[in-house]
Amino acid sequence: MEPAGRPRDRVPRIDPYGFERPEDFDYAAYEEFFSAYLVILTRRAMKWSKLLKGGGGVQKSGTVKRYIRKGVPLEHRAHVWMGVSGAQARMDQNPGYYHRLLQGECSGRLEEAIRTDMNRTFPDNVKFRKSADPCLQKTLYNVLVAYGRHNQGVGYCQGMNFIAGYLVLITKSEEKSFWLLDALVGRILPDYYSPAMLGLKTDQEVLGELVRTKLPAVAALMDRHGVLWTLVVSRWFICLFVDVLPVETVLRIWDCLFSEGSKILFRVALTLIKHHQAFILEASSVADTCERFKEITRGSFVTECHTFMQKIFSEPGSLSMATITKLRESCRARLLAQG
Repeated sequence: MEPAGRPRDRVPRIDPYGFERPEDFDYAAYEEFFSAYLVILTRRAMKWSKLLKGGGGVQKSGTVKRYIRKGVPLEHRAHVWMGVSGAQARMDQNPGYYHRLLQGECSGRLEEAIRTDMNRTFPDNVKFRKSADPCLQKTLYNVLVAYGRHNQGVGYCQGMNFIAGYLVLITKSEEKSFWLLDALVGRILPDYYSPAMLGLKTDQEVLGELVRTKLPAVAALMDRHGVLWTLVVSRWFICLFVDVLPVETVLRIWDCLFSEGSKILFRVALTLIKHHQAFILEASSVADTCERFKEITRGSFVTECHTFMQKIFSEPGSLSMATITKLRESCRARLLAQG
């Protein structure tokens, strides 16, 4: 029997993470997707509960990797991220370190840069509003200040606020958010957020090379219009798809990012481009190309996160870490030569 009322009345206006749904949100399509996804979530939750029975940490294994690719239930996400990323081990080895950082000496410039970005971080999320109780802005501020003091070579860089914001929403813990941020910025994505952002620039070029090999028609279009990859994908990489793709899809991507490393970002980017190749190839100018790259991050293909995650492991074809490492070396050398 069809439930009474319109989908708009049945699907909450604010999602489980505190984000307000946009004005043009397709409630009917979302309800249809979510009713099917709920069945998958329930099944996965039972499997995870069995796997994690008896407590203890999460160790990397073939089973854990397979489970993670199929999605981590929200109630286990923080625990699993902490385990597979090495953040839990670091936190256990450094008791009290996070709180000592917060009591450390102020640098003025660091705190000011972070404070400036607070109101720009998720204005569409009710939990980050000053009127919220508790307001997560203070939690986010503490995590970013502590990290800036911990890693002075990076300090604070725009984009880190969005990443730390998601960590705070999922872990509900300042200290865990700090150690997960350390795993991402310090180990999984080296040099993405350093002042020169060499790692970030390198990986944008690596994506360009992968597209040249796997999707040559798109590479030819970019060359023809003189579109630099940084114009269309820098936000994908710097924000790890936060505020680019739907929340649930980003979290599914992050499940794999913490488990398998930065290779996942290339799989996501290549899948988006390959799936929408015909649409991208219709671009007639630089502005049109940029607009089309924004368009491909919306719609049912990315909202239906379970199918999308299956696609990222099939659509791009083989993608070894050895290939990425080799491309990183050549792209990095080229960028350094350009000065």
